[in-house]
Amino acid sequence: MFNKQLSASQALFDEACRFWLQYLQPVTTPLALISQIQRSGGSMLNQLFDGHPEVHSHPHELKFGYPRKFDWPPIDLADPPERWFEILFEDIVVRHFKYGYKKMAKYEETFLFIFLPSMQKEIFLNYVDAVTDIAGRDVFDAYMTSYFGAWLNNQNRRGTKKFVTAFTPRLAFSAANMDSFFEIYPEGRLISVVRDPKNWFPSANRHELDKYGDIRKALDQWNESTRSMVRNKKAYGDRVCLLTFEDLIQRTESVMRHLADFLDIAYNDILLTPTFNKTLVKPNTSFKIENPGIMVSALTRYRTLRREELNTIEDMTGDIYSRALGLVESFS
Repeated sequence: MFNKQLSASQALFDEACRFWLQYLQPVTTPLALISQIQRSGGSMLNQLFDGHPEVHSHPHELKFGYPRKFDWPPIDLADPPERWFEILFEDIVVRHFKYGYKKMAKYEETFLFIFLPSMQKEIFLNYVDAVTDIAGRDVFDAYMTSYFGAWLNNQNRRGTKKFVTAFTPRLAFSAANMDSFFEIYPEGRLISVVRDPKNWFPSANRHELDKYGDIRKALDQWNESTRSMVRNKKAYGDRVCLLTFEDLIQRTESVMRHLADFLDIAYNDILLTPTFNKTLVKPNTSFKIENPGIMVSALTRYRTLRREELNTIEDMTGDIYSRALGLVESFS
């Protein structure tokens, strides 16, 4: 009797999957990439887009980079489609499916994430198989279609979408990455957030001591991120939007209204609150856990620094920070 019930359940599941695939919506919209150094508000910004009816918001960091997550994935159209999927597949979905999604390990709350990797691969291969003369963009459209198609409990699956939004730290550092990104997505958008280094360093240092423990090495990385913002803005003009972390925290509505115009989507109050699959989430913070929403105390991290540290930050970052501030959007 158990085997019969198991077979019946499998048959029911297979039928449900066939029904799901039959009504799948292709995702062919461009990518709005959020990218800069970590601890600058990128994941929070993407969670502000979560739930907007005209946006597919990637629910985690976008990790389809290869061989590292912050390398634009090299797709060779001479390779078989199985190889394309192998390169792009984000294996973190397996862990989140098994254990649920957590913003940070120290948080108790987890969020249900029902995702079927086998279905994702089937969707991907079916998509590319249906394209007669495949181009690079088709491979990425196949991936986005397969990702959002295999995410079964996505609360914002339906409707007409204009962009996929996603956060990947450091991908925008490389000029070659940005050339590849805009080659695939000529109508794509890049959003980068610059955070005052006096507030950035304490957050980064506390979050990853191995990577940011040495103040000079940490600031070298912050400088690299900020120099890339200046370069990208000059290279791609109106397709790039530079923001300050401080405006994102203090003038959230003004910033999100501007970004709605930037992406040609309707302003919606859902853009004011960070969520995961339309559920409120707490901030990704290295400091004391706060309530869900935007964390205003992130603007005063500099108070934890010694005077010599503040002087080092000013000496090492002052020039490039001023150049970046001259290019960011103004909301004062």
